[in-house]
Amino acid sequence: MSQNIDALARANVRALTPYQSARRLGGNGDVWLNANEFPLPVPFELSQQTLNRYPECQPKRVIERYAAYAGLTPEQVLVSRGADEGIELLMRAFCEPGQDAILFCPPTYGMYSVSAETIGIEYRTVPARDNWQLNLPAIAAQLDGVKVVYLCSPNNPTGNLINPDDIRTLLNMTAGKALLVADEAYIEFCPQATLAGWLKDYPHLVILRTLSKAFALAGLRCGFTLANKPVIDLLMKVIAPYPLATPVADVAGQALSEEGIVLMREHVRELNANRAWLLEQLPQLAVVQQVFPSETNYILARFSDSPKVFKTLWDQGIILRDQNKNPGLEGCLRISIGTRTECERLIAALQALSVEQA
Repeated sequence: MSQNIDALARANVRALTPYQSARRLGGNGDVWLNANEFPLPVPFELSQQTLNRYPECQPKRVIERYAAYAGLTPEQVLVSRGADEGIELLMRAFCEPGQDAILFCPPTYGMYSVSAETIGIEYRTVPARDNWQLNLPAIAAQLDGVKVVYLCSPNNPTGNLINPDDIRTLLNMTAGKALLVADEAYIEFCPQATLAGWLKDYPHLVILRTLSKAFALAGLRCGFTLANKPVIDLLMKVIAPYPLATPVADVAGQALSEEGIVLMREHVRELNANRAWLLEQLPQLAVVQQVFPSETNYILARFSDSPKVFKTLWDQGIILRDQNKNPGLEGCLRISIGTRTECERLIAALQALSVEQA
């Protein structure tokens, strides 16, 4: 019976390997350092009780508050079910399946390729250089037929910012040909690096944002696409009629209040301090070969025996994210920044392994 159903499915979906989210990979830990979430819940009280009515497509309070936070006008903001929906909406609005292509530079976020495969759009990859920066000549050689270029800065999973001069060069290279989409899911940890101020100069620049990371609302599934009005108008043609549930809009509006933004910035200071502590501790461990600089709420590190480290910590309830399958990341694990207590447990477990290795 299942064979008949499989035969009905699109060939590219039959062959698709779905995105392996942290929750899909499972685990029974109590120190979750694998999904780049804020480690503690933030309390909210629901105030909207009109659940018998459909929500606004673009909730006014959420849009206005996010626009004020980002330094933009409301017409430059679209809210969606996480930034993941924004990634897909851009493909649906701008790419013709079987004809157009997208481009991105691995190692980077896995949903760009999954969304493209799901829709039936070709994706091209131009591997980043050894320092995780853009290979601009190689990108230029691949741009023919590309409608959307995805750029993650700070990049997941490497944690680095992309050189702004290179981004400007790429914007000039793609002008009139393709959108350049800057995924800023982690920008709250390095707000000085945002490209939001560049929108006035580049009509084809698009920025993706989320409440999942610094705002501590990964379970809310609320993201934003920032762009000039012509882009937003096109995305509004393909977005679902009611992308945000009423309780989601309610909590998002509270998170984007003045008090909510102050709280988020306190969280960022706390995680950045824990990151600095981990960046001091990790290089001293015998099992650690290399620690990469980070502008985010996670650190990428290369280990002498990463499968053993991953499994040993997993068995102790400390869950990291294995990056071995990503190009150029052999032996690497990604460590989300947790509470100071969680960071101390991580270091203690790695110290025990280092003693064993010695």
